[in-house]
Amino acid sequence: MKLISWNIDSLNAALTSESHRAQLSRNVLETLKNEDADVVAIQETKLPATGPSKKHMEELAKYFPGYHCEWVSSEPPARKGYAGTMVLYKEGMQAEKSVPSIGAPDTMDQEGRLLTIEFDDFYFVNVYTPNAGDGLKRLPERQEWDKLYADYLSELDQKKPVIACGDYNVAHREIDLANPASNHMSAGFTDEEREGFTNLLAKGFVDTFRLIHGDVKEVYSWWGQRIKTSKINNSGWRIDYFLVSDRIKEAVTKSEMIDSGERQDHTPILLEVNL
Repeated sequence: MKLISWNIDSLNAALTSESHRAQLSRNVLETLKNEDADVVAIQETKLPATGPSKKHMEELAKYFPGYHCEWVSSEPPARKGYAGTMVLYKEGMQAEKSVPSIGAPDTMDQEGRLLTIEFDDFYFVNVYTPNAGDGLKRLPERQEWDKLYADYLSELDQKKPVIACGDYNVAHREIDLANPASNHMSAGFTDEEREGFTNLLAKGFVDTFRLIHGDVKEVYSWWGQRIKTSKINNSGWRIDYFLVSDRIKEAVTKSEMIDSGERQDHTPILLEVNL
């Protein structure tokens, strides 16, 4: 089974805009189409509360023909057109959607950050983890989210194995970003966020990229857009993950990044697993 995860940073822009960045996003979508994955998870869709429009679905079908689509978007009192997640899976796969509320602080439960699809043999969880924000102003809420999310995955894991993926907004170890020394107080690399990820893994999950590749360095999934040379210089962070329950880790055969060309921001990640 092949699975893909990608923070697209606005599905609407990728599908309908004529900007240069939108064209780069469509190039990535074309790459994903050719991968012919069984399941595709998308984060940061930035769609309205009503979800994808007819136009969005028509455009998506060009890249993912024969897929079923599930989604959850930000809704009041959360910000409009904010966050949001989506899962596409091949028609014929038996699945049931759920949109969990984990008791997260602020409006996090209403921001469309968490989408779960139950398949016959496993749970598939797509997450867009809240960012600690400028000045770490949302760090306390982020820490609470991390605890609640870890408990949620652990509860699912008691029933059947879990495959969880998405933008976790944390570089777990120093080898997961290009410049750790200067980023210890930056959102995504604070001690608190890294500890939260450590605690998540300790509940019975494994980072599949490290499982397959060990301590390989200079492999990242995100390059900041504000610095135009960040990707050219490979000044990146690895903040996108595929996690699996410990008991199915031996079934993982591949976990890697998918080349997104010159497009900065997130690159898609891929998991292959024999369940």
